Amino acid sequence: QVQLVESGGGLVQPGGSLRLSCAASGSIFRLNAVGWYRQAPGKQRELVASVTFVGSTNYADSMKGRFTISRDNAKNTVYLQMNRLKPEDTAVYSCNAKIIRYGSINENTYWGQGTQVTVSS
Repeated sequence: QVQLVESGGGLVQPGGSLRLSCAASGSIFRLNAVGWYRQAPGKQRELVASVTFVGSTNYADSMKGRFTISRDNAKNTVYLQMNRLKPEDTAVYSCNAKIIRYGSINENTYWGQGTQVTVSS
């Protein structure tokens, strides 16, 4: 079985920073592309940033320059460093990972349970 666990969310003041982690565990042959998504109350889920296995990154326009996605392939973990946070960044942040399991040639998609980020004074 494969699990994705996000951590690092919490309450932060506007202008502050948080670092989210998405750790994959289980029978993982390779952790391919990983994306961070967020969903605010009453809004649709949106892509925040994504990173490929080799480290190519992509960001939503509103996150460019404030958020940085990175990964540690040895730890099967992807990070989202969020700086200069704004109240409108408040949302549940979830990671989505494309994973090839041992014994399989197929890539499957997994979601974590999400972590709450609240930006408020």
